[in-house]
Amino acid sequence: MGKSRIGILGAGKLGLALAKLGAEAGYEVWIASRKPAEKNALAVEILAPGAKVKNVSDILTEMPVILLAIPLSNYPSLPKEQLAGKLVIDAMNYWWEVDGTSKTYSTVEETSSERVQKYFDQSRVIKAFNHMGYHDVQDEARPAGSPDRKAMAIAGNDPESMSQTAKIVDDFGFDPVVIGRLANGLMLEPGGELFGASETKTNLNHLIETFYQSAQGKQLLERQN
Repeated sequence: MGKSRIGILGAGKLGLALAKLGAEAGYEVWIASRKPAEKNALAVEILAPGAKVKNVSDILTEMPVILLAIPLSNYPSLPKEQLAGKLVIDAMNYWWEVDGTSKTYSTVEETSSERVQKYFDQSRVIKAFNHMGYHDVQDEARPAGSPDRKAMAIAGNDPESMSQTAKIVDDFGFDPVVIGRLANGLMLEPGGELFGASETKTNLNHLIETFYQSAQGKQLLERQN
């Protein structure tokens, strides 16, 4: 499986950190935000050298893989028909200071990424790059086989897209840990057992086991059984 071309929507701290890793790994990376491309040019040149600054419309039209690093409340503003047939990597998290408190974005019955998948109903949504802080993303990437390499959990419903995302995670410098269906992404969200975790694969798997022993974890397992 070759390296994908990736378009990142969101030129904040996480988006720029991921753009830097992707460019260093040899991917063609385009990045955009709501700002005109020229407004992001200096930040990308300094913080994500090798990535190309584009407008949102360019990325939606041209890129086969779209990574969402925007505020969670903003995804319904994207034209879902333009993402049809694409792999959509959901790196978003609910944050009340940005997203507000008037809406519920995630529950055990319907997690945030499941809601994202429902909206992008012609796309393949995979949850990844959302449980580790941007500073760890930019500082902790390591070559494969490094003894202190950190792990990144991924969740999704489409096996082929999961494999594609796992390769991206690996190429970006982290050990991919598949945690199953998109619903299991609940443990990666704010308040979840893995949120904020910057751990090795062994330690991350231990946290996953701990989650499934919790009341919320048992409720999630019961829902899926």
